[in-house]
Amino acid sequence: MALDFHEIRFPLDISLGSRGGPRRRTDIVTLASGREQRNARWAHSLRRYDAGLGVRTLDALAAVIAFFEERRGRLYGFRFRDRADALSCAPSQTPGPADQRIGTGDGATLAFQLVKTYGAAYAPYERIIAKPVAGSVRVAVGGVEQSPTAFACDPATGLVTFAAGHVPATGAAIAPQAEHRGTDQRQFVSESCNSQAAS
Repeated sequence: MALDFHEIRFPLDISLGSRGGPRRRTDIVTLASGREQRNARWAHSLRRYDAGLGVRTLDALAAVIAFFEERRGRLYGFRFRDRADALSCAPSQTPGPADQRIGTGDGATLAFQLVKTYGAAYAPYERIIAKPVAGSVRVAVGGVEQSPTAFACDPATGLVTFAAGHVPATGAAIAPQAEHRGTDQRQFVSESCNSQAAS
């Protein structure tokens, strides 16, 4: 376990009422010619959520305060379920073992990082899935779903490792399915926790 991360999920009933999603930081500079030059300051998006909308009772508020205090504010990250982006497929679909492609076999490589690809035509973006839900990962190699004994997935890193005798053959596409609630390290954005329940 990372020293700055607690392997615990933010209360699900509260996170389902949250609002938020990915953010990016881009600088746009207007040149003397009037043209614009863009620079992406962050290589990956940062996800930010407002969970205050999910706090409906004093008990829910107490749970958030206890969670906040146990994390020591922003000191420790934690898992957070994003209901709009918690699967390897679209939210309305059922996950399958060929949802995302994570690599191609070469007959020797045993370990592959889980990723989720966004877009396809112009500039696809691969997001590392580092915190899949334990036991939710299924893998297909060359279009054939693998037995759970053929591989292991570390729920703390998202690294899929094939067992001896199950190394993907050269040219075989490797595609996983995963439920990746709380795939990224989340942290509180403030050192204070406002205490007001929605009415």
